[in-house]
Amino acid sequence: MRQFAVIACGSGVADEVGNKAIIQRAFDAWAAGTGGPYFLLAEDATWTITGNLLASKTYPNREAFISEVIRPFNARMSVGLKPTIRNLYAEGDTVVVFFDASGTARDGEPYLNTYAWFLDLKDGKLTKASAFFDSIAFNNLWTRVLAEQ
Repeated sequence: MRQFAVIACGSGVADEVGNKAIIQRAFDAWAAGTGGPYFLLAEDATWTITGNLLASKTYPNREAFISEVIRPFNARMSVGLKPTIRNLYAEGDTVVVFFDASGTARDGEPYLNTYAWFLDLKDGKLTKASAFFDSIAFNNLWTRVLAEQ
């Protein structure tokens, strides 16, 4: 009965449950190597990497973020990142994902990091993201392993 009442009244709770499910499925696909959260990015989505990372700034759209961060990051890896969600929170249109991710760099060294992503969704698409993670681990990888040209 409660589920029917939530859906019928148009409450934001139904959206929160749906948005969490969208992000959970994207992370499950990422862990399985069959997709990931970046496929949810709207073309005009902004992605902000906070803190003191070499890649810290706001990327104004999907292509800028993918070409300046994701492709160069993946080029540094021999085994891509596998995420493990610690917790998933939702309020309104925002989903917060607290997760660990690990992979292997091309130099054979492990890359391990813990992330908190704040993701705003609209109609099932990511429109805005803010990412927090360990700058020391990221900067070490970014300077130690050059992206393949």
